[in-house]
Amino acid sequence: MEFNGNNLIELGYRPGKWFKDAITFINENNMDEAQIREYLEQFRQPDIIPLHETAKDFVINIRAEHESENDNVEKVINTMKVLMKTPTLTAGALMPDACPTGPEGLIPVGGVVVAKNAIHPGFHSADICCSVMLTDFGDADPKEVLDAAHSVTHFGYGGRPRGEQMPMSQELMDAFRENEFLNDEKLISIARSHMGTQGDGNHFLFVGKSKNTGNTMLVTHHGSRAPGAALYDKGMKVANRFRQEISPETLKENAWIPFDTEEGQAYWEALQLIRAWTKENHSNIHDAVLNKLGREKQDRYWNEHNFVFRDGDLFYHAKGATPLDDKFMPDITGPRLIPLNMSEPVLIVQGKTNERNLGFAPHGAGRNFSRSQHKRSLAHKTTEEIFNEETEGLDIRFFSNEIDISELPSAYKSAKNVRAQIEEYGLCEVLDEVMPYGCIMAGDVQKNAPWKKKKKFRKV
Repeated sequence: MEFNGNNLIELGYRPGKWFKDAITFINENNMDEAQIREYLEQFRQPDIIPLHETAKDFVINIRAEHESENDNVEKVINTMKVLMKTPTLTAGALMPDACPTGPEGLIPVGGVVVAKNAIHPGFHSADICCSVMLTDFGDADPKEVLDAAHSVTHFGYGGRPRGEQMPMSQELMDAFRENEFLNDEKLISIARSHMGTQGDGNHFLFVGKSKNTGNTMLVTHHGSRAPGAALYDKGMKVANRFRQEISPETLKENAWIPFDTEEGQAYWEALQLIRAWTKENHSNIHDAVLNKLGREKQDRYWNEHNFVFRDGDLFYHAKGATPLDDKFMPDITGPRLIPLNMSEPVLIVQGKTNERNLGFAPHGAGRNFSRSQHKRSLAHKTTEEIFNEETEGLDIRFFSNEIDISELPSAYKSAKNVRAQIEEYGLCEVLDEVMPYGCIMAGDVQKNAPWKKKKKFRKV
């Protein structure tokens, strides 16, 4: 009788692409049982890693302050309960700004999880290394800083047009080409064109004054843009190949790359390079504003809040959480930053690892409702009425010239409540506050998007 796939399954092998070639080889060579077993050793598969029977413990640093927050808090706790059954996870924590990102089992924004010897691309998502940078402009006029920043920054889809691009360092381009995940000329071209851009959504450029010194400070918030998204896509594909082999019960979104593999080492290196690209992106924007005004920076510091941090064989995945512990940041530049919303101060904080925070603090104010839910709740008012009410006394600008009400203060959790819970749970210490003067965001980039204009034109 011919050897077939059922025979392979009976011998303990899980179906795979290699089945067809192996069966053909065995039959063409008329192998006996001993020869078959010896031949199949090369295809020996690792044992399946099951989900944890019960969820690993996680710390809850969030509670509903009023009825509108009940649903959000319930959802983030429930999603963590499913998430913490992922085989690699050993500990976790929820921050006061936590909010869900999708179905149960997906890491919420404001979630921190610790994985042993594993990197989970889905836990940092496409916006790898979303981060904030502050530059102290001394006694500069905040309006002059905001005007200069508006003339040099870039929000919205895609990269900068030719002739307006900011340079990507040659050293970084060379390092990209030496990494198997980033050695892609299309990706490198995108990285060059996206340098000096801030994207859309909740990313911003904020100007305010230090409560302690009165100095004017510029704060930018954005991630790694399209090059980071490209790395995420590649990482998820590799992680899911491993998941199918070693833990098919694990949700696709929670797949991981074992760190002790060639792929794991290369992905970790790629993350560090994307981190360097993102920091360079922030620096280029800040330096361009300084140059425009003919000023020297008084101080500067930076931290990511959507990244993977390593301590030995433990990988701390922060999906929207600010790292406090110095061990997480190889290039310490000062205290950390927690932005809340455009009408509230950016908090300048410090802190130490304790049993509640795992070495992290919140990254912002978070949301109780989706963007669409928030817009529906304000449908009885015009966009201009909402904007005027929520931005009174502030210089708020939208780069697209289209107001995005889903980024106005009411779209976010109460900053007061988030700050109160930071103190209540002992997550970090506030050193200073950057009091708001004004802010630039992308705005509603969908409203007059080029592809929508084309559709309108076709209808005519």
